[in-house]
Amino acid sequence: MTGIRLTAPAPGWAIDADVVVVGSGVAGLTAALRCAAAGLDTVVVTKARLDDGSTRWAQGGIAAALGEGDTPEQHLDDTLVAGAGLCDEEAVRTLVTEGPDAVRRLITTGAHFDTTDSGDIALTREGGHHRRRIAHAGGDATGAEISRALVEAVREAALHTIENALVLDLLTDAEGRTAGVSLHVMGEGQHDGVGAVRAPSVVLATGGMGQVFSATTNPSVSTGDGVALALRAGAEVSDLEFVQFHPTVLFLGADSEGQQPLVSEAVRGEGAHLVDADGVRFMLGQHELAELAPRDIVAKGITRRMHEKGAEHMYLDARHFGAAMWEQRFPTILAACRSHGIDPVTEPIPVAPAAHYASGGVRTDLRGRTTVPGLYACGEVACTGVHGANRLASNSLLEGLVFAERIAADIAEVRPPRTEPGEASRAAGDPVPLLAPEARTAIQRTMTRGAGVLRSAGSLAAAAEELEALHREAAADAEADGAKAVVPGVDAWEVTNLLLVSRVLVAAARDREETRGCHWREDRPDRDDAHGRRHLVVRIAPDRTPVVHRTETAAFPPVRPSD
Repeated sequence: MTGIRLTAPAPGWAIDADVVVVGSGVAGLTAALRCAAAGLDTVVVTKARLDDGSTRWAQGGIAAALGEGDTPEQHLDDTLVAGAGLCDEEAVRTLVTEGPDAVRRLITTGAHFDTTDSGDIALTREGGHHRRRIAHAGGDATGAEISRALVEAVREAALHTIENALVLDLLTDAEGRTAGVSLHVMGEGQHDGVGAVRAPSVVLATGGMGQVFSATTNPSVSTGDGVALALRAGAEVSDLEFVQFHPTVLFLGADSEGQQPLVSEAVRGEGAHLVDADGVRFMLGQHELAELAPRDIVAKGITRRMHEKGAEHMYLDARHFGAAMWEQRFPTILAACRSHGIDPVTEPIPVAPAAHYASGGVRTDLRGRTTVPGLYACGEVACTGVHGANRLASNSLLEGLVFAERIAADIAEVRPPRTEPGEASRAAGDPVPLLAPEARTAIQRTMTRGAGVLRSAGSLAAAAEELEALHREAAADAEADGAKAVVPGVDAWEVTNLLLVSRVLVAAARDREETRGCHWREDRPDRDDAHGRRHLVVRIAPDRTPVVHRTETAAFPPVRPSD
């Protein structure tokens, strides 16, 4: 344990449970429902409303070998290729073999997928897939439908939920085992202010960290809170340098910041073409799948063409779909484009890459266990080894489903006894100096400039220095007169989490001196399998310095010494 904690008031209230699940996307709600079904007293904590996580924004769908002629083995092959030599094959095999039944259980829970005239699940293709295996709902509103079904199931099961709550830190008992979380509830409700949920099992399902960049497809709540909590608790994170930039995000201007509208890969799966301003299909000849190459290849292709042409964006041309197909298959994207003055039926869509998905995260085993006893992680916050250096399109929702079910099974089997948080948990520990909320923009611009799609030793060194300067400034302010101290609150906690996650990401990106998957080093353009087929595992030292360790092989070490 590091003893590092956010600066926050002591909890003013507490409730007890067997399990606390932090997050309300597909991973969190699936874990909660399965734990509750096993008779465990389960509490769900979520940062906004139950349906406000990243799952709701997923457009394309969920990948699984459900179609005639498709097999888990073929799905495995496509996943391994996309992962660029860093996938854990056992984790991928678990995903693709358990995935189809997990999707069927999701349907039983109440999710309605689009079907063909014969009543079968309608399947489409996306980048990196050699078969049509993407199940979708509402055309391009898959995440919204999955979220709706799971939220309804949670409410029907009468699970204890705490909405509008920002998780702060992990509580531990005298032996260093998980004993719950501290959290801050925003607004009026049954619980207000800083409190605690005491539970021997904590499941992190907090989603991504896209808000470390200026432009992202992630919602505003995606500030890396789960990764930051895990780091402060002494957990290991891995592969954080592999941030997937979605190739086709609606371009709203060079100065646009915050959440940007996504133009799903499924649009390309249905036959849309990437073109430059002259109408040239520049992905032809770059990969056998052209526009349907894995996302890192398409994002790089777009970025290269932008540089060659001195352009700020490229175009996605799907005018040949016609109005009827746009309205039936992609109504959400059509509405988003039209709301910004672009009509895909009559004109190409301006697109550019933006931060989309964290392939790395809190390191887990195949049961979702982290390196801290009692702490689990699933979904985008976790690094199961499934995605390797680049996530295959639409594998994320499936990963959330499969590994959430595995976590629930493990907790139900172990059923650890409740323990009291130790004195170190109740005390402030070593409080982290808080950043002023206005530092958020500085962090995002530093990360976009130095650790975005294109990286180099120089850009990463500059980013590291700018981030360390913010870190030093916060520490100096905390030690100065109380007049300069930042008041604890949601904005300050979020930006402090963003800084920690950014520092760790940049440390890993500097250490990986090669180009692999979605980590693109301009100064190191080639893959180095002799040294690069290794995972970078990072923890935070008690002095709050990131410590990077390179594994000896492409396999993850066990999360428990006894394993």
